[in-house]
Amino acid sequence: MDHNMIEGNGNIALVLPDRDDLLFFASGVSNSQETRESEYEREMILLMKQNRQAHIVYFSSLSIFYSDTRYTRHKRKMEFLVKKYFSPYTIIRLGNITWGDNPHTIINFFKNKIKNNEPFEIRDEYRYLIDKPEFLHWISLIPNWNVEMNIPGRMIKVRDIVKEIKEGKL
Repeated sequence: MDHNMIEGNGNIALVLPDRDDLLFFASGVSNSQETRESEYEREMILLMKQNRQAHIVYFSSLSIFYSDTRYTRHKRKMEFLVKKYFSPYTIIRLGNITWGDNPHTIINFFKNKIKNNEPFEIRDEYRYLIDKPEFLHWISLIPNWNVEMNIPGRMIKVRDIVKEIKEGKL
């Protein structure tokens, strides 16, 4: 097939396999702190332009379960639209990816703060880290029916993320 089955060009889109049975929608709001309504609107408009007969794979966030922010409300709305207008669909809820150069990921945020000797707060909270091999393993298991997949990866305290970055493990 000559039409692109991967919508997007960010850190998730760049590692996805080219599969002509799935339409990967990896063109979402990449910053969970985003405040510009235009970014949320852009993702919604782009989603509704996709082929409704294609098996869409939408990337959401595990944070919809434990956080109520502009970003998580948007993700819940997008999931609703995927379920309403597409069939079959796969909704994949991820934690924080450990690869790529997006400065808004928790790992790159801390890496930049440490590198630039800037102060930062370490909250007493857990985060979920998913590495590329585990992510791709679950992507290979997407069935051909409607499914929601929660892929938490590894649960880790924020202070341990910072420790692993300083030790060169992340």
